[in-house]
Amino acid sequence: MELARGFGILLHPTSLPGPWGIGNLGDAARAFVDWLQAAGASWWQTLPVGPTGFGDSPYQAVSSFAGNPYLIDPERLVERGWLQAPERPDFPAGWVDYGWIYTSRWPLLRQAFAGFQRKARAADKRRLGAFREAQRFWVEDYALFRALKTRHQEQPWDRWPEPLQHRGDTALGEARRTLAEDIDFHVWTQWQFFEAWGALRAYARERGVRLLGDIPIFVAHDSPEVWAHPELFHMDESGHPTVVAGVPPDYFSATGQLWGNPLYRWERMAEDGYAWWTERLRTALEICDLVRIDHFRGFEAYWQVPVGAPNAIGGRWVPGPGRALFDALRAKLGDAPVLAEDLGVITPEVEALRDGLGFPGMKVLQFAFDGDPRNAFLPHLHPEHGNYVVYPGTHDNETSLGWYRNLGRKLRSAFQDYLLSYELAFKPEPEVSWAMLDLAMGSPGRLAVAPLQDVLGLGNEARMNTPSTAEGNWAWRFQDGDLTAAHAARCRLLAGRHLRLADGG
Repeated sequence: MELARGFGILLHPTSLPGPWGIGNLGDAARAFVDWLQAAGASWWQTLPVGPTGFGDSPYQAVSSFAGNPYLIDPERLVERGWLQAPERPDFPAGWVDYGWIYTSRWPLLRQAFAGFQRKARAADKRRLGAFREAQRFWVEDYALFRALKTRHQEQPWDRWPEPLQHRGDTALGEARRTLAEDIDFHVWTQWQFFEAWGALRAYARERGVRLLGDIPIFVAHDSPEVWAHPELFHMDESGHPTVVAGVPPDYFSATGQLWGNPLYRWERMAEDGYAWWTERLRTALEICDLVRIDHFRGFEAYWQVPVGAPNAIGGRWVPGPGRALFDALRAKLGDAPVLAEDLGVITPEVEALRDGLGFPGMKVLQFAFDGDPRNAFLPHLHPEHGNYVVYPGTHDNETSLGWYRNLGRKLRSAFQDYLLSYELAFKPEPEVSWAMLDLAMGSPGRLAVAPLQDVLGLGNEARMNTPSTAEGNWAWRFQDGDLTAAHAARCRLLAGRHLRLADGG
């Protein structure tokens, strides 16, 4: 994909403001699109938007295909007459309490579904039926899986009764019959999510803003995809993984990261032309204009860790599917717009795969200032071809201000000297965020993307994720009034200076 020169903002929809305890796809999302348009931005980047489970990470979603029902706007359900206006709960404003959301949002959605059953117009029911048919590859398994989890007190599928674990025909038929209403409910929530997302995407396109989505390379073990397609994963006859995913020691962790996802049996996926991955990418492209695939290097080789290992140190590299997967995807989907997350342990083989496919890669400025004058992340050493996206930091990094505050004295001085050489001195301290954005904008990289936390000049109290930690992540939200026209004007000024305005103004 040939990226045009531009810039965007990284913000997960859960971080939007509003009265419902978590951001959603309603008025605040449209207001953010309006702000992006005013700022001259051409992209809104999100994290994966699947339904989250234990740990609340969008990278460990319950499903690789489904959308997160928490993002459905209750106000829209009220407007359609399916839900009586509930009393707005007293949620915290600046962060997401996922436990509270879990106990309150599902009952509200079930009330709205009951209202839909009573009051929906024939046209609404036809649209629901058309959605169900169009998404039959995944939505029936997803809805049955969610209904069965509710019946079994949210236990993982490998703890269900054996006939259900192994999807016996009699057991599944009985479940579909007795859980029909629950199944219909979960299909309905997905229809509502995809309708809302489609409307938001259309709104953004009308304003010159495109959506940059994100999909993890791996899937959660406790997911409908693994339950429905166990033959595609390295698991034993009991449904337990035999090896799991992770990464070796790196910038983020001295013991590596032990993700625990089951690993694909790529040779089995190749037998049907990678049909599962084709449908996964097709579904992702239905809701965004460019897809970032997390941990792209895992397609060339992935880090395989034995089950039961205390950390990821004892893993080994195993060859991935390489170009064969993407050639199969291209044959079925055409030149899909894919962005490769190519951070971490990147080898010449990974670079050759990325470049041979023509996928843009990534540059993160926080990795540039380690004292090495030949560091390839330094902006003046960025390749002139520009086929990459430049970030001050990503959702896994500290905010730019937090990063600066934690630099050692020597590296902080070197960073300040670097900025002075570009006449980007900053004072007071929060200006470091704008200096980093200026560096990103000035790079030859065709697209520059900054986390909204940097636009707001926030420290690590607003960090989205700290890798290898299980608590305190994914919860940050900004509040009404935090993001202003002045922020948009300053972004627009920088974008104009670096020829990145979406409207060319």
